[in-house]
Amino acid sequence: MAIAYRQQVDDDTEFALWRIEETAEELYKQLQLDDAEKAFTKQLSKSKRYLHWLGTRVLLRKMLRTDEYIDCKIDAHGKPYLVSLPYHISLSHSFDYAAVMISKSGQVGIDIEQIKEKVERIAHKFMRPEEQAFIDQQHKIDHLYVCWCAKESVYKCYGQKEVSFADNIFLQPFDYANEGALQATLDKDTINFNFTVNYLKYEDYMIGYVKA
Repeated sequence: MAIAYRQQVDDDTEFALWRIEETAEELYKQLQLDDAEKAFTKQLSKSKRYLHWLGTRVLLRKMLRTDEYIDCKIDAHGKPYLVSLPYHISLSHSFDYAAVMISKSGQVGIDIEQIKEKVERIAHKFMRPEEQAFIDQQHKIDHLYVCWCAKESVYKCYGQKEVSFADNIFLQPFDYANEGALQATLDKDTINFNFTVNYLKYEDYMIGYVKA
């Protein structure tokens, strides 16, 4: 399977989606892994998480246009980074899709989620009452997923643990559309950052992405 969707965000930044239709063995053959990565993948074997891990790495390789080994590590906060290549990266996955965002000029964050009704039941856990108040009731589920993906992408872009979606990431009111942008603020301790988060509905998935 080739890249399913690709979007240039600016001259130095892009993201792409990979629809995972391959077997784990087919994806694995497209990668070069070191001993630690091989040991890690054995722990994930035969799980959906294994396919997701492989899918994001294959997509990253395609976006960087290389067949060489890519040294992709995870820092103490769980944020992925490239050891020897000049790109900031963010990885996400949901059901049949892997998503990767790369940039040479700024931190990035991306989140992809398959749209499901259950988000309504947990909205109070990641949204403040004033945020829930601006949700379009005609597009409630989609609108809630934009909010989730926006907060998740901000969280990934910031790249630090112990951030509460409800208490530290605030969204300005915005009207729902199938594609658009919104304003978000991360406010925690002495940190106060403003973000413009873009979003896109793709098939039955919602994607949020941001560059700092």
